[in-house]
Amino acid sequence: MARKGEMFAGLTVALITPFRDGNVDEAALRQLVDDQVEAGTQCVSPCGTTGESPTLSHDEHERVIAIVCEQAAGRIKVMAGTGSNNTVEAIRLTKRAAEVGADGALLVAPYYNKPMQAGFYEHYKAIAEEVDILQVVYNIPGRSAKNIEPETICRLGELENIVAVKEATGSMDQASQILNGSNLTVLSGDDSLTLPLLSIGGSGVVSVAGNIVPQDILAMIAAWNEGNIAKAQELHHKLFPLCRDMLGLATNPIPLKAAMELLGKDTGDVRLPLTRLSESELANLKQTLTTYGLL
Repeated sequence: MARKGEMFAGLTVALITPFRDGNVDEAALRQLVDDQVEAGTQCVSPCGTTGESPTLSHDEHERVIAIVCEQAAGRIKVMAGTGSNNTVEAIRLTKRAAEVGADGALLVAPYYNKPMQAGFYEHYKAIAEEVDILQVVYNIPGRSAKNIEPETICRLGELENIVAVKEATGSMDQASQILNGSNLTVLSGDDSLTLPLLSIGGSGVVSVAGNIVPQDILAMIAAWNEGNIAKAQELHHKLFPLCRDMLGLATNPIPLKAAMELLGKDTGDVRLPLTRLSESELANLKQTLTTYGLL
């Protein structure tokens, strides 16, 4: 039986937001979309954590989503980051994404204010009832300070337009509970766990590393889907050190933007309060990219 959100199966790339002279670099952003179309990526996700959404103004946030939808032009799906810890704000952003043509909305768990499970449910239910667009719950307790428990996620899956969850708890047990207890599509929120998640019934990944090596991630998923487990494992182990650097060297997207600069795709600095890699961190990243064969 097909799961609800299989239109988002495969590789979704969590796009960085390129900056130039303190502003969003719209030309560079359009090029990033074109690059992912060319790579064969199934979907792009602007204005997530990787896109530094906490530092985007409301106008910038809406503009970035509009540009990505316009540039995608139906060639690639768009899963717009429209979450907030303010339910009214999340509804407004999600409505705007629907208006400009996004295929879906990625809604991060309300952060900082730490809702109870009933609060999580009512938050997502309110958005689902107000906006007729496919919605993906993004559960990342490491950033939001609280887990959306699997029972709550399964209950949310009963709502018609909540179709998937971006699962970033790192827990295969939690993912298994969601897969057992709902018809939701489960997407990995951590590149290094994509293959393990596929092995228990997950359908893909919302990826950071896909900004620089989309073809290898696509190849790993394809190998798994074709039953070529050895090839999928080989690609997993090739990707693993790079994926760990993207999240482990420093806070995402600091290492990613540094890697893109090293690879000739300068997308500008990260915005404060994020800062650039130290010299030792940069040296480690260069070594990883060299070992991978990118430098």
